[in-house]
Amino acid sequence: MVPVRLKPKFARDEIAGIENFGGETVLKARVRALPEQGRANEALEQLVAAWLKVPPSSVKVAQGGKSRAKQVLIEGTPISLRASSK
Repeated sequence: MVPVRLKPKFARDEIAGIENFGGETVLKARVRALPEQGRANEALEQLVAAWLKVPPSSVKVAQGGKSRAKQVLIEGTPISLRASSK
């Protein structure tokens, strides 16, 4: 799982780097979607999948559904994930 700090309602969708949040190193992500009805989580999943060049079905918000601090699960074996990123 990858810890992510999400900022919804931003001007564009982007992975903005890595930051220290609450003593933990997290991936900083920003999405245009509003945090309503899971839209920001869906946008985050799409963003992370595109960034890693893996199928969107491989990426799920596993924890933190209603929080800005999330745990994102990337499913698949390292070999299959590596093959899909080429």
